[in-house]
Amino acid sequence: MSTSTDSIRNVAVVGHGSTGKTTFVEHLLFTGGAISKPETVESGKTVSDYTDEEIANKQSVHATLSTIQWHDTKVNVMDTPGASDFVGEVVASLRVCEAAAVMVAAKAGVQIETIKIWRRLDGRNKPRLVFVNKLDEDMADFSKTMDDLNEKFDASFVPVTMPMGNGSDFRGVIDLVSMKAYPTPAPGEKEKATDIPDEFKEQAEEARATLLESAAEGDDDLLTKYLEEETLTEDEVRTGLAEGCGDNKIVPVVCGAATSTAGIAPFLETLLVAAPSPARNSETAVEQDGSETEVPVSADGPMAALCFKTRIDQFSGKLSFLKVVRGAVSSEHEMFNTREEKKEKVAKVYTSLGKKIEEVHELVAGDIGILTKIASAKVNDTFCSPEAPLKLKPLQLPQPVHAVAIEVEDRKSEDRLAEVLHRTQEEDLTFTVEQNEETKETVISGMGEQHLNMLLDKIKQGQKINVETRLPKVAYRETIQKPAESTYRHKKQSGGHGQFGEVVIKVFPLERGQVYSFENLIRGMAVSKGYIPGIEKGLHEAMNEGVVAGYPAVDIGIQLLDGKEHPVDSSEMAFKMAAKGAMRDAMQKAKPALLEPIMHLEVFIEEQYLGDVLSDLTARRGRVQGQEQLAGGFIDIKAQVPQAELLRYSIDLRSITSGTGGFEMHFSHYEPVSGRVADEVIKQAEAEKAEA
Repeated sequence: MSTSTDSIRNVAVVGHGSTGKTTFVEHLLFTGGAISKPETVESGKTVSDYTDEEIANKQSVHATLSTIQWHDTKVNVMDTPGASDFVGEVVASLRVCEAAAVMVAAKAGVQIETIKIWRRLDGRNKPRLVFVNKLDEDMADFSKTMDDLNEKFDASFVPVTMPMGNGSDFRGVIDLVSMKAYPTPAPGEKEKATDIPDEFKEQAEEARATLLESAAEGDDDLLTKYLEEETLTEDEVRTGLAEGCGDNKIVPVVCGAATSTAGIAPFLETLLVAAPSPARNSETAVEQDGSETEVPVSADGPMAALCFKTRIDQFSGKLSFLKVVRGAVSSEHEMFNTREEKKEKVAKVYTSLGKKIEEVHELVAGDIGILTKIASAKVNDTFCSPEAPLKLKPLQLPQPVHAVAIEVEDRKSEDRLAEVLHRTQEEDLTFTVEQNEETKETVISGMGEQHLNMLLDKIKQGQKINVETRLPKVAYRETIQKPAESTYRHKKQSGGHGQFGEVVIKVFPLERGQVYSFENLIRGMAVSKGYIPGIEKGLHEAMNEGVVAGYPAVDIGIQLLDGKEHPVDSSEMAFKMAAKGAMRDAMQKAKPALLEPIMHLEVFIEEQYLGDVLSDLTARRGRVQGQEQLAGGFIDIKAQVPQAELLRYSIDLRSITSGTGGFEMHFSHYEPVSGRVADEVIKQAEAEKAEA
């Protein structure tokens, strides 16, 4: 069956861990007819959580694409992980979905990951709706959850459904648009619309009045009618909701209990209204000069699609997940990879139901699907028509926050490990691998301890490689703090031609981050121009190993003032050695200092942990630069902290905040370190040299 861009809805199901996202999606697929029976997370048989690590840990690790047909609309659903360690999957899903369904557990209310996801949605101005889940649990209360939402977010929340009871008294939901009740169905059955029970009619009428007012505010014509007649038709309510959601003026709230398929059908009805079709959106393309242009999502024009995810399947090989932005992708289609600058032949096109893929004829603009066996495909690649090259803006992923150094016992395992790590890095852009030449370590980085442990466990079990881990070494730097001059003569006579070169240099501190500058101030022919490259090489070699602890020296300006050469014994090598000696001597005179990397840290915590977190940051030599009071008792702390103090921070923060805190960080700058800390760094460097 052909699909048009207007009849597609793409939704990312997001929220804090344990809010019931995977169970919700399972019952969504059951209600939509994609599966015959909903499974539980505990059974290990759900559509979304199918990998070994997800089944073993009973939690989502990867974003999973599934598709249902609801009425005449194709609904693509991305089930995303709730743990912050796998936030990259959430970011990718939000990029390709026009709307988000934010899951909130009725008893727990708004949690820290809910806050962080909401900030991401605000940053993208992404339409969203809230599903208040688990209303059948003890102490669940829809009214309290609504109060919590209103307290913690600056948004206009509008209930579109209301529960019939809470906790053990929960009996289903009422759709306030159609004014129909959806009683909790029997196990294995789907919801059916019925008349509203008499005991809930008055409450439903009051709630609908609020809904009508909010819907009317979404459209000027509807507002005029509502003020005159004080009512709207069902279609007019849907029109008003669609306008209000599209402009992010309102956030619809639906409710239910996913484990018993309660509230799922009304959610789908609301989704078709609240989530805009892809045709209302556009994507950003990056021109060769770095400028950006908007590309409307449209079936018209030459094909363009973004690869937002890749996965290796043991049966189908490499799977490339695409969001089509323009035109259509079809079987036997030829397309152009703008990063590789090469053409690729599309063999077959698929849609997905978790790990099961189903062949389709084509994917139209706005649709999400899969191509197989495109060897060149990587995340962030743009595929387009060969005659209309285009590069879509890449995913904006957060920086990794937790790193470990790894090693294996033998060279054979090392080669196999490198291959697996490279493949993992291709699939997960929040995972990085660095061969640090400076510290002679292989360092892997990710979004948290759990993220890395799961990847390493998978490698150990799948590849039978025993990987040892330890905290990585910190990449310190050295610099100078005052100007100094040095004259150095390199002279060596050993029969035949000797070696002779003399240089006079001046060094001086540069501003932090400028790294290096060189200026040749020699006038006349004291040193031939042909020897100048050798002098610069010598200066660089000396800077590669500083005089304090052997770390690279940075932020040093150098002036070549004078020199001498010999008509027979001078050479580029001789001047390189002279420059190297002069540089080391000058750095010794110029008050050398150790530099340490400083990270910009942003910590998200509940207010009750503020004192403990601030004390901990002070103990880590951190400088708090400010704190922002977020709605609902959450705090955003911004600080600058030495990297050496943050190597275990993802573990320590969880301990301090009982697992509720989260953080993001990125490199800020280098700054001098002295006293006991510097002494320990120098002592460690000397010990490592002695061992080598």
